[in-house]
Amino acid sequence: MNTMEIWHEVVKSKDPKGLDAIIAEDCIFHSPVIHTPQEGKDLTKLYLAGAVKVFNDSFHYLKEVVNDDYAILEFVCAVDGITINGVDIISFDDAGKIKEFKVMIRPMKGVTTMAAKMVEALND
Repeated sequence: MNTMEIWHEVVKSKDPKGLDAIIAEDCIFHSPVIHTPQEGKDLTKLYLAGAVKVFNDSFHYLKEVVNDDYAILEFVCAVDGITINGVDIISFDDAGKIKEFKVMIRPMKGVTTMAAKMVEALND
């Protein structure tokens, strides 16, 4: 399985176990709600595992553009009755692991809803 296949399996199964195999040690995670980049594999895994918990069965990718260096994935989901639209921008290192993961979401009400849900998920 390649990195994107494993990522899709993590999202589908809501099981973050596969993240360890696809996240680079020096990965940087850019959150839509935290001002500073979150550096390192452990923090990236923490945030992605939290996101997997928050997303429900409505989460799905609408469009994907993937090459050897980057992936841009547009997604949509509904959380607490709010339709959230977003984009995952992923960069890969030379080994094919994720070295940068950036999440952008809209609308503003979706951003605030996701922020609250992520706080809950990370405190579990």
